[in-house]
Amino acid sequence: MNKHCKALLLVTFLAFGLGCGNSTKMPTIMQLNPASTTHGDAQFQLEVDGTNFASNAMVNFNGTAVATTFVSSTKLEAMIPAAAIMNPGTVPVTVTNPGSGGIYGSGSRTSAPMNFTIS
Repeated sequence: MNKHCKALLLVTFLAFGLGCGNSTKMPTIMQLNPASTTHGDAQFQLEVDGTNFASNAMVNFNGTAVATTFVSSTKLEAMIPAAAIMNPGTVPVTVTNPGSGGIYGSGSRTSAPMNFTIS
C-alpha cells in the first residue's frame, strides 16, 4: 500500500472517529424541588435542576420513567404519580438523555442518582 493510500485511510479513520463519536452529553442533577414529600400524598410536580438536559430527556423516579416536560437544558419538570410515593423511604432520581440511535448514533446517558425522601 502506498503512502497516499495510507494517508487517506488515516484521514478517513480520524474523520469517523472524531466526527461520529458519542455526542450525547452526560446529564447532571444539581437540585430537586421539592427534595421530599409525605407518603400517601397526591401526585405532585417535581422540578429537576441541573445541566446538559436534552430536549427529549426523561426523569426516572425510583427507576421508572415518568411524564417529563423539558423547560430548558438546565430544568425539567416531572409529574410524580401518587402510587410512586405510597411508602416511606429514600428513592433515587435520575435523568436520561436518550441516544440518537443509528449505525453511528450515540448511546443514551443517565445521570448519577440524587436521593428523594418520602417521609
